[in-house]
Amino acid sequence: MINFNIEQFLKKKKKSKYWLCQNMNITNRNLNRIINGETTSISFRYLEELCELLDCSLSELINIEKDAQLKHLFQY
Repeated sequence: MINFNIEQFLKKKKKSKYWLCQNMNITNRNLNRIINGETTSISFRYLEELCELLDCSLSELINIEKDAQLKHLFQY
């Protein structure tokens, strides 16, 4: 599962999700879908804008968490 650290970076910068939506020209609904892991794809443009606005690298923005079932399969 891919997780985004967007809310942590917003808190660090003392900015709101509204501020981010306005600067990215994205709807609040779509931003929440990204944050909550409810989207299946994201454009490179959005990734780049998130990194620029939140002043972070892509590796800081995204965490990849292995699914418990996949962990079990790869233990052997």
